[in-house]
Amino acid sequence: MSQSIGQLYSHHHGWLQGWLRRRLGNAADASDLAQDTFVRLLSSGPGEPLNFTTPRAYLATVAHRLTLNLYRRRSLEQAYLAALAQTPEDLAPSLEHQALVLEALDEIDQVLALLPAKTRQAFLMSQLEGYTQEEIASRLGLSVRSVQRYLARALEECIVLASQSAA
Repeated sequence: MSQSIGQLYSHHHGWLQGWLRRRLGNAADASDLAQDTFVRLLSSGPGEPLNFTTPRAYLATVAHRLTLNLYRRRSLEQAYLAALAQTPEDLAPSLEHQALVLEALDEIDQVLALLPAKTRQAFLMSQLEGYTQEEIASRLGLSVRSVQRYLARALEECIVLASQSAA
């Protein structure tokens, strides 16, 4: 079925918002994610007719992915704020700096989410938990050389992100 984004919105927005509200238990988040779902559709192919045989299934898939992103972002924020709470008040960063750190953490998380699971796991073990390459290899059942390749790939992605942010 070929539909414009306007038709898709008018026919399915209410359903999508209700679907999200039932899953999230929060009307405000449901409203935001429903809107974000349609914004995502607009940015993927503006002005082109959309061909879906099952538009609700497609919308639910997009909304589900956006929901996972929301939960991941909130988890990162909570971890950062918990670490920040341990910081003496006189050493705490400004609100502006906190916002910049949260934004950077979110961008890094998005990059890491695109990596294969073992690459991501090796990188996090190295950078956050302080494991050596040998310890990572042992814990993941890999060769040290494989761990080195995984770490290099993850670091390369972080460097690409940093260069894009600097530009």
